[in-house]
Amino acid sequence: MIKIKEHLSDAECEQVLRRSNLHAWWQVLSTWSEIGLLLALVSAFPNPLTLLLVWVLLPGRQLGLSVLMHEAGHNTLFADRRLNQWIGQWLCALPTLNDLNAYATGHLDHHRLAGTPDDPDLANYRAYPVQPESFRRKVIRDLSGQTGAKLLIGVLRGGLSHFGGASQGGRVLLVKQIAVQGALAALLTACGVGWVWWVWFGTLMTSYMLVVRLRQVAEHAAVPDANNPDPRFNTRTVDAPAWQRFLMAPSYVNYHLEHHLMPAVPCYRLPVFRALLQDKGLLADVPSFNSYRQVLRHAVQSA
Repeated sequence: MIKIKEHLSDAECEQVLRRSNLHAWWQVLSTWSEIGLLLALVSAFPNPLTLLLVWVLLPGRQLGLSVLMHEAGHNTLFADRRLNQWIGQWLCALPTLNDLNAYATGHLDHHRLAGTPDDPDLANYRAYPVQPESFRRKVIRDLSGQTGAKLLIGVLRGGLSHFGGASQGGRVLLVKQIAVQGALAALLTACGVGWVWWVWFGTLMTSYMLVVRLRQVAEHAAVPDANNPDPRFNTRTVDAPAWQRFLMAPSYVNYHLEHHLMPAVPCYRLPVFRALLQDKGLLADVPSFNSYRQVLRHAVQSA
């Protein structure tokens, strides 16, 4: 397995590992600002067109919160550990029915065991490539709310299972989940648009589930060698155009190969880290994917 630090100078390591509260706050506040604008749009112009637009655009912002929870779980979002814990939990994890501590515990096992049969996330991508009919059924389950209902049942039982891995948070977690969703509903009600919470939650139960699935497929499905512990061969980066990143890869989550190579690199440093790896020829033998459509054509194939 490649040891990346052996290929980087001390100055390069410092460059890509440096955490920044300023960058972190920008990621969190800009994501919530986009959420606020979308909910304001649908509340000001409640019609089928705006509902459809929000249903398409909001899941990427909800995924953005989950991605930032993931960063906080690695303690790489903020320079301050306490901010990672507090902001990562209350402003990123709980609004999307996640739990920072439970997630982080299971996710570390994914990093440690990726490229082995013991990877706890293997069930999310082991079957790929799949036939179009199989993938179509998965999409229908996501968009119809069946996947979301399964998640909700797990949450009501005090569990966590949708962003990666699975763990139990118990009754305390359930109380926190209800409190945060209640606070969001109360805020919208105070603004005179309480019904918009159902747009938020309905999206979370439907199109968000599909975006999460697409993220999982893009990261680890149908990779060159799922049993190779080298992340360059068991993990994928998608160097997608900006509009696709906006829809389904916020906060640099598309740079997943680089994240597995060095999980301590903050998400906002991943583009620089990738450029360093390319300059050193460390990605020369890695298949290149330039769009999520290209990934789907690779992972969803007719027999």
